[in-house]
Amino acid sequence: MRQFIALIFLSIVSAASAAPPNIIVLLADDLGWADLSCYGSTFHESPHLDKLAAQGMRFTQAYSSSPYCSPSRAAIMTGRHPARVKITDYIPSNGKSGKLLPAEMKMELPLEEVTIAEVLRDAGYATWHVGKWHLGERGFLPEDQGFQTNIAGNHSGAPASFFWPYGHDKPEAAKRYHGSPVPGLVEGGQKGEHLCDRLTSEAIKLIEQRKSGQPFFLYLPFYDVHTPIMAKPGLVEKYRAKARRLGIPVEAEFVQEGTQAHGTPVGEANGDRPKNQTIGVTRVRQNDPTYAAMIETMDTNIGRLMEKLDELGIADNTLVLFTSDNGGHHITSNAPLRGGKGWLYEGGVREPWIVKWPGVTKPGSVCDEPVMNTDILPTVLEACGLPAKPDQHKDGVSFASLLRGDAKPLHDALFWHFPHYGNHGSGPCSSVRIGDWKLIHWIEDDSVELFNITTDLGEKTDVAAQHPNRVKDLRARLEAWRKETGANMPCPKP
Repeated sequence: MRQFIALIFLSIVSAASAAPPNIIVLLADDLGWADLSCYGSTFHESPHLDKLAAQGMRFTQAYSSSPYCSPSRAAIMTGRHPARVKITDYIPSNGKSGKLLPAEMKMELPLEEVTIAEVLRDAGYATWHVGKWHLGERGFLPEDQGFQTNIAGNHSGAPASFFWPYGHDKPEAAKRYHGSPVPGLVEGGQKGEHLCDRLTSEAIKLIEQRKSGQPFFLYLPFYDVHTPIMAKPGLVEKYRAKARRLGIPVEAEFVQEGTQAHGTPVGEANGDRPKNQTIGVTRVRQNDPTYAAMIETMDTNIGRLMEKLDELGIADNTLVLFTSDNGGHHITSNAPLRGGKGWLYEGGVREPWIVKWPGVTKPGSVCDEPVMNTDILPTVLEACGLPAKPDQHKDGVSFASLLRGDAKPLHDALFWHFPHYGNHGSGPCSSVRIGDWKLIHWIEDDSVELFNITTDLGEKTDVAAQHPNRVKDLRARLEAWRKETGANMPCPKP
C-alpha cells in the first residue's frame, strides 16, 4: 500500500515539474538604464526590483531595438526588428522633416504579424494584456492580436493623468501630453487612486481568478514613468527631503546632446523641457523628486505582484522578465551613458533587464552578454517547451542558454534604425554594434561616428578617423542589413 501511495506521489510531483511555466513580462515606459538602485542609482529607490535581481539574473548589456516606444513594443510582440515590421517611430510619428522627408511607416502592428500572445494562446495559455498598448487603434488592439483580455490598452502613448479618473474629467490634458483618457478604469476607482496601483490590482485579480491548471501569460506594460510626470504627493515630499539631506539641488541642469548636423530643433515638449534648446538635451544628474516617486510607486507594485505569486504558491513555476521600452527621457540622467530617449547613443537604447526563472537562473547572477528585446519571444517559447519559429521571429534569438549560465554570445551583430526626425532632437540615423565597436550612420549628411563601447562607455570620443577600415566594414554590414530587412529610408524633398 505504501509503495502504491509513493508511486502516486511521485507521479504528481513529476506532473507538477513538467507543468509549463507561467510567463510575466513587466515593461516600464521610458525607464533609463541607470534608474534603478541595482543599476547604480543613489537617488532613486527600487528595493523590490533589487530583490528580483537578487533572486534571478541582471543583464548589463540589454538593448531595446529602438529609442522609441511603439517600435520597441512591436519587437517584443513579434521577435522581429522594427525595420522589418516597418514601425520605426512612435505612433503616430510626429511628421517632422529637415533636409529629408522622414521614412514612411505603418501606424499599427499589422494583423499578419504573429505575436507572442497568439503563439501562447494557441498553446493553451490564458493571455492577458494590462496597461499601455500603443500599437494601433480599433481593429489593431490587444484583443485583435492574441490577448484574450485587454485592460487599459488603446492607441495612446501616454495617459492624460496618472490619477483617477485618468483624464476622463480633463480631456484637454490629453492634447498637452499627446495621450488620452485611459480606457475602462473609471468604474471601481476613487479619488487619489494612482494608475500604477490600479493596473497592478487588475493584474492580481486576473491571476487570482485564473482557471486551475491553466498556465498564463501576463503582459503588464506600465504607463510609468512616461510623462506626464505625476506622483503621490507624500512620496514626492519624501524625495524632496532626501535631496535636501544629501545636499542635491532639485533644479534641472541640462547638457546639449548632438550637433546641428545630427539633430533637429525640438522646442518645448510637454511643458517641462527647457525653452529655446535647439538640439536634444540630457539631464546632468538624477534629482527629480516626482520622477523618483513614480519609480518607487512602480517598484512597490511589482513587489505586490511578486508577493501574490508567493502567496498563491506559483512563484516557483513563473518566469518573470522586467525591462523598459527605451532609454530614459530628459527628466532623468542616463549617465554614465550618453544621450537618452530618441537617440541611438547608448542612453537611448540600453535598458535595465532582470529575469527570474526559478530553478534555472542562478540567484544574484549577472550576465554581460548583449541581448535585444527581439529575443524575448523565442526565449519564452523555449521556456514553455514550444518549438522555435525562426521564420516568424526572424531577428530574435533565445537567450535561455544565458539564463542557464552559458556565456556564449548570441548575436554577432546588433542593429538599430531610426529614419526620422525625432521629437527628442535626433535626426535620421542607423547603427550597428559588432563586438566592442559601434558605428552610427547619420543619414542626412552621410557622416558616421565610431565608438569603442568597452573603453568608452559614454561614447565621448569618436574614433572614426583613426579606424577607416573598421568604418568601411561596419558601414558595409549596416547597409547589407538595411537591404535584407527592406528598411524604409528617408527621402530627399522634391
